[in-house]
Amino acid sequence: MDSITLSELTTRIQEALRLNFDTSVWIRAEISELRENQNGHCYLEFVEKEQHTDNLLAKSKAIIWYSTYRMLKPYFESSTGQSLRAGLNVMVAVSVEFNSLYGVSLSVRDIDPTFTIGELAARRMLILRQLETDGIVDMNKQLVLSTLPQRLAIISSPTAAGYGDFIDQLEQNAAGFVFYKHLFPAIMQGEKAEASIVAALDIIYKHSDLFDAVVIIRGGGATTDLACFDSYELAANCAQFPLPILAGIGHQRDSTILDFVAYMSLKTPTAVAEFLLEKLSAQDADLNASFYAIYNFTKKRIADDWQLLTNFNWRMKQSLQQRIASKRLLLQRNNSQLRQLTQRILLNEKNRLLMLQQAIESHSPAFLLKHGYTISTLNGNRIISVKNIKTGDKIRTFVHDGDFESQVI
Repeated sequence: MDSITLSELTTRIQEALRLNFDTSVWIRAEISELRENQNGHCYLEFVEKEQHTDNLLAKSKAIIWYSTYRMLKPYFESSTGQSLRAGLNVMVAVSVEFNSLYGVSLSVRDIDPTFTIGELAARRMLILRQLETDGIVDMNKQLVLSTLPQRLAIISSPTAAGYGDFIDQLEQNAAGFVFYKHLFPAIMQGEKAEASIVAALDIIYKHSDLFDAVVIIRGGGATTDLACFDSYELAANCAQFPLPILAGIGHQRDSTILDFVAYMSLKTPTAVAEFLLEKLSAQDADLNASFYAIYNFTKKRIADDWQLLTNFNWRMKQSLQQRIASKRLLLQRNNSQLRQLTQRILLNEKNRLLMLQQAIESHSPAFLLKHGYTISTLNGNRIISVKNIKTGDKIRTFVHDGDFESQVI
């Protein structure tokens, strides 16, 4: 039986690869592992999965030598806005190499960022379609933001420059608006960011009655660290959150899925702060306008009422003066009539009294005596009948100018 040595076999394999893969080959694959060593080389593992089951169809180790990696990495990241990381689908140009000790390996020579951009866009579209199918994509946008959103639950890294800028912008506002702010620290980039942000949302949910809105901000990091904001789980949590979410994750070019589902998406943390300040400024202006409208209305009403009161007071005074004058005239007339009536009554009474006096005087003893009549008394009693006297009685008789005694015989 013919046979060859192992080294002869590996040599034939190496020669076959050289003949069939003498130039670089463009392949499509997913990066399942990626690490950089201290020398600057990048070691990867490429995989291909079955579309619907994620079963592995192929797997291969690869390397990007430092001399290539130092150029490919910034080129890819600046073109895609994504960091070169595990989980991305990429199109790379590789040379197939074979080592008799280590087997087949791939050496990455070039990368096509437009393929990854398309893959990311397609992935975003699938996630957005899933959110629409689930009926939740617009739920957060349909919430009503408080007219005075001053109680803020902030999700950010406490050391992020964007967080500091956001706080400074709020606290140093010229209008003196006061905000209640509570930071819920989270990892804002990398593989752990998604779970960290969702965990912060879970904590806020338990105290949602204490806040008007949730602010998710980052800043100061690379724009290549936005991948965590393109996940279904984070988007679904944000879309269904009971408080309006204001996103300012510090990117100027592309929108993430978080931007699509958030109540309001702004480019930077300071833009979020400006939005909140403008919201309060608008309410402050409305309140001032309402105050001055009420003030002017009240001032005019008081002036009008004061004029009415002044006119009424003048009319009352005029009416009172007229009534007093009329009553005074009536009183004077009545007084004159009363005086005349009194004088007439007094005169009549005086005449009547005079007549009574004359009548009384005409019946007085003095009057009678003066006219020749006499009055006789017996023992001090007037004698009105002869039956009252007898012989021998001494009687006294009064005449006009004196009296005298006589004896009955």
